Amino acid sequence: MLSRFMSGSLRNLEREYSCTVRLLDDSEYTCNIQRDAKGQYLFDLICHHLNLLEKDYFGIRYVDPDKQRHWLDFTKSISKQMKSQPPFTMCLRVKFYPPDPAALKEEITRYLVFLQLKRDLYHGRLLCKTSDAAMLAAYILQAEIGDYDPGKHPEGYSSKFQFFPKHSEKLERRIAEIHKTELIGQTPETSERNFLQKAQMLETYGVDPHPCKDVSGSPAFLAFTPFGFVVLQGNRRVHFLKWNEVTKLKFEAKTFHIYANQKEDRKIILTYFAPTPEACKHLWKCGVENQAFYKLEKSSQVRTVSSSNLFFKGSRFRYSGRVAKEVMEQSARIKREPPEIHRAGLVPSRSCPSITHGPRLSSVPRTRRRAVHISIMEGLESLRDSAHSTPVRSVSHGESFIPRYRGHAVDASEGMAVISDEAYSPSDSVLPTPVAEHSTDTGVLRQINGAPCSIEEEKESEAGTPMRGDGGDSQEGAAADSALSEVEQVNKFVLSVLRLLLVTIGLLFVLLLLLIILTESDLDIAFLSDIRQTPEFEQFHYEYFCPLRRWFACKLRWVGGLLIND
Repeated sequence: MLSRFMSGSLRNLEREYSCTVRLLDDSEYTCNIQRDAKGQYLFDLICHHLNLLEKDYFGIRYVDPDKQRHWLDFTKSISKQMKSQPPFTMCLRVKFYPPDPAALKEEITRYLVFLQLKRDLYHGRLLCKTSDAAMLAAYILQAEIGDYDPGKHPEGYSSKFQFFPKHSEKLERRIAEIHKTELIGQTPETSERNFLQKAQMLETYGVDPHPCKDVSGSPAFLAFTPFGFVVLQGNRRVHFLKWNEVTKLKFEAKTFHIYANQKEDRKIILTYFAPTPEACKHLWKCGVENQAFYKLEKSSQVRTVSSSNLFFKGSRFRYSGRVAKEVMEQSARIKREPPEIHRAGLVPSRSCPSITHGPRLSSVPRTRRRAVHISIMEGLESLRDSAHSTPVRSVSHGESFIPRYRGHAVDASEGMAVISDEAYSPSDSVLPTPVAEHSTDTGVLRQINGAPCSIEEEKESEAGTPMRGDGGDSQEGAAADSALSEVEQVNKFVLSVLRLLLVTIGLLFVLLLLLIILTESDLDIAFLSDIRQTPEFEQFHYEYFCPLRRWFACKLRWVGGLLIND
């Protein structure tokens, strides 16, 4: 007991702890912060370190021990949000994708969004058709290595760079052809701006995939973009709801509901099932934040949202921050000399390995940098760390924030739309929780295509263990899962009934006390006077209330006498 007390005292003496934040260029910012410091303090430190003013688009993400991703709440203490012990490791990512990234006020902000989209492209979240992919990759080459130089760039040089989860020789030749002929003379800033303009036109721009299943059990990816709520299945966008059409977001356990009003007052409800209750709550909070950010006109319009219709159950959450319109108005008032951005050639990193060697020059000021020298395959293996390297969801503020050309494109394709030449399947290692169906032979397919494998797949392949058991084991596992799910449903129903019963009894007790106080008071109110004159009340007053009052008065006098004598 004494040792436990002493260890607790020692922990209390540790007023500071170390916190490491991985930035978008894979450098790391490490600092010591107070134990009671809130998330806003750490975020302000990072923005000051980066010389970043348009900071409302960004957030800090961390992963708990259960591999569930979370956004750091800036209004709460950091230590109370983290389920692990310090030192803490987090990452800076784009949380709300700008509706028009090329129109951002400062170049440093555009450059950070460019790094985020480059990461999305590599991890398979920014999926597009082959023609668009070649153009995006060529813009990256031009921005980071400059004009084509036969002396520096030998034949087949584009094949040494990893822009996507998988490549083909035809795509590599097309990338090199565009870089050699169409982009000569473009500065890094121009190439990055062109990249942003191209990326924002894609159907998967701003998509942070949440793996779910629909009511039929088919896998799907739910996402929030600057323009609305999106559901992706295969290589198609099966649902798209603008933010002004979404009326409510709800969740209970693993079930997520989206309520919307479409044209001609047509009301629809979409229902999906997340892998875990924690993943479903994270999905709901992301949706609430994105809807508030893009849809509302002012932050004063933000209201606390409940996940249930009943006040005594469910989660309550409130978005704390400025909305998109306020952010854009604030950005327009920025008047300062543009901060210097030090760009260098492509370097091997977690998000985009390449052939260029040597430490990269700092893209923004930093306190600490790891010198990295990774080959292409090592860069793919480094995706194991990319659970911290995932971007975020975004939502749209409404038609006023949608560029005209994008708005027309959305109106023309509100139904099913083909988003790419292949199925949407981002790397499992960067998803909040894995999708069960994706484990079937995906390890073999990814290794053939050169795509990154998830952490679990890599560990199993190294150990030589099979990805799945035999048919009998899978059937037994399915039966056990179904039995557990039935038990969980029964337990949840019983808990809901007990909670409702307790709340009802509590309300009745409070009402009874209030009624007694009012009737025994001297208030001259007509209906109270009528109640006092009824025979039932007189009987209750003289047979129960008066003896109980005398008993309480006697006990109070006795306790008072003991205190006086002592």
